[in-house]
Amino acid sequence: MKELFPRKQVMGFVFSLVLTAAALLVYFLDMSFAVGMTVLLVTAFIQAGLQFIVFMHAGETEDKGLIFTNIYYGLIIALVTVFGTLLAMVWGYV
Repeated sequence: MKELFPRKQVMGFVFSLVLTAAALLVYFLDMSFAVGMTVLLVTAFIQAGLQFIVFMHAGETEDKGLIFTNIYYGLIIALVTVFGTLLAMVWGYV
């Protein structure tokens, strides 16, 4: 019976709730902008990694290297898009 209980998923869910509560504390504790953004970014990236690994089973298949390579590639494309947009539209470099 013990092997039928989804312990990894339940622990992942509890950890997601803890990360969400940590992100909510930014609002309720009225943190400064720099500290609040740091906490939000750290909890967001940890939660995204947790979702990929625990709930999308990214590390459980034989081709996990390919899956993680695709995740890293998507992250790089997203960062280039965000910072390229900031560079062109906000910071004034064209």
